[in-house]
Amino acid sequence: MNTFDLLRKTSGFVLLLWFAGASSSHAKTFKLATIAPGFLEWMQQLRTSTKQIEQITDGRIKFRIYPGGAMGDDVTVLRKIRIGQLQGGVLAAGSLTRFFPDLQIYNLPLTFKSFEEVDYIRKHMDQGIVDGLQVGGMVSFHLTETGFAYLLSKEPVKSVEDVRKLKAWIPDGDPIAAELIKTFGVSPIPLSIPDVLPGLQTGIINAVAVPPVVALALQWHNHVDYMLDLPLIYVYSMLALDSKSLRGVSEEDFLLVKASLDKVFREVDSSNRQDNRDAFQALRSQGIKVIKPDEKDLPAWEIIAKKSIEDLVRSGEISAEIVGIFQNHLIQYRNEDRADETSAE
Repeated sequence: MNTFDLLRKTSGFVLLLWFAGASSSHAKTFKLATIAPGFLEWMQQLRTSTKQIEQITDGRIKFRIYPGGAMGDDVTVLRKIRIGQLQGGVLAAGSLTRFFPDLQIYNLPLTFKSFEEVDYIRKHMDQGIVDGLQVGGMVSFHLTETGFAYLLSKEPVKSVEDVRKLKAWIPDGDPIAAELIKTFGVSPIPLSIPDVLPGLQTGIINAVAVPPVVALALQWHNHVDYMLDLPLIYVYSMLALDSKSLRGVSEEDFLLVKASLDKVFREVDSSNRQDNRDAFQALRSQGIKVIKPDEKDLPAWEIIAKKSIEDLVRSGEISAEIVGIFQNHLIQYRNEDRADETSAE
């Protein structure tokens, strides 16, 4: 039995404990926060869904949403969840590592070669991540693709050597980003999300690695000139609730909430991919110069990525078992893909 099998069994037992003695008449208000701006389309979808939840539960379940960093960045939001000021948030996966360190498995650098690989891996591993978080004390809903992170910088970057000259930002509390940057020989500069824009403006940092849609939404693209056309890391996020906040919620009401929120984030998950394609082109059209890495330099990038993964396992930031499960799925997909190509010839 691997870790994911054990997590599935344990998470089911945890659910039974939550619902023991719950009453359907017990009313709850869930306060959620996110760094995402309130004008984004998916925020409108979330508001609509939470209003529907309130209606179908006859007011037993209500939500109050604080967008645009009104409650701080992910680190601050999690602190407010811990003290009960908030009950949840829409958060980057990397901020939730203390609840389930192995959720970083999708964030390993330069591991995915295509979206088809992403979809195959997620089909086999998403539920294990949801179960792991649940055992760790956070209830999450459908995982949502944020996109591949690309390096945006004020100076052109073509090679690994160029990266070593950067003053690169990493999110607070993101061990994978920190390890990757260190492997390049660069001292990472951790900043909260609200501090990134002034950091770019003042020159404290001169490079960020984010999905194109994030660069546009947070206006960071106005302070960089170049983008390296190399998808470095797959980034994803989720709506997560503190499991303690669900005490007193009936199983019936929880299942209604889950169905509604899963539906919203399944739609967001699907639309974000095209949004990032559009954002990539928008960055180009607004004057960002897109640089293709030289083919001869790609092995150097892959060596750095491999070393950073080995260092993460060695340091205990992520388990060797989860990396093995991930790599086995990836090998299986690539073997099947090659077999399909051969049979088609």
